[in-house]
Amino acid sequence: MKVVILAGGLGTRLGEETSVRPKPMVGIGGYPILWHIMKIYSSYGFNDFIVLTGYKQEVIKDYFVNYYMMNSDVTVDLRTNEVNVHQNSCEPWKVTLVYTGHNTKTAGRISKIRDYIGNESFMLTYGDGVSDVDLNKLIECHKKSGKLCTLTAFQPEGRFGALGIDEDGTVSKFQEKPKEGGAWINAGFFVCEPKIFDYIPEDCEEIMWEQDPLKNLSRDGQLNSYKHTGFWHAMDMLKDKEDLNKMWAENKAPWKIWK
Repeated sequence: MKVVILAGGLGTRLGEETSVRPKPMVGIGGYPILWHIMKIYSSYGFNDFIVLTGYKQEVIKDYFVNYYMMNSDVTVDLRTNEVNVHQNSCEPWKVTLVYTGHNTKTAGRISKIRDYIGNESFMLTYGDGVSDVDLNKLIECHKKSGKLCTLTAFQPEGRFGALGIDEDGTVSKFQEKPKEGGAWINAGFFVCEPKIFDYIPEDCEEIMWEQDPLKNLSRDGQLNSYKHTGFWHAMDMLKDKEDLNKMWAENKAPWKIWK
């Protein structure tokens, strides 16, 4: 199953960090948060990634084009311009980088990879959030629901827009940011069927995935939820970056589920 990662946003609330790099390349413990997200999926055996780039896409492209060499021991003979690779510790990843436009909204970005997905189920997430979500249970929940899309729902402290969830797990409505805590929010980590592309109109450059497409899936009873009660943290602001780096430095990063 392919893993699609939205990695094209501006990340303006991270200030100077995103003046030189896209938000998914902002570091946690010396590694881009994008790398951490991919490690989460890879720990479950999912190693085929499609990264949807936009703002400063060349930074992401350079990172993966040079990843093999940067993680290898090499000998460079300057007289002959010969390079010998001795040891390599790279992950077994296949990474497809798709430029989806500088200012394209999330639905528009997703629409551009329909041909890469074909008729297979796929996973989808944002390039700025880490979690210890059990991906096997998430996929099992999705298959059992029989719906076109399953999102991971999480209960934060009342900072994000909320979801209305029925007893059977169906997402029945979207709500604005609640005044009280305890509401379920969309934490990404989706499992999707290829028919979700039918919910994205052709002229969709200005459409957010979180608006009409998800709302219409919900309206048709095709949006399922997997309630995650473990750890989830998005990196929206500098404080989030600082918190995540502190967890990593103290070896208390709940999303580090790999060895």
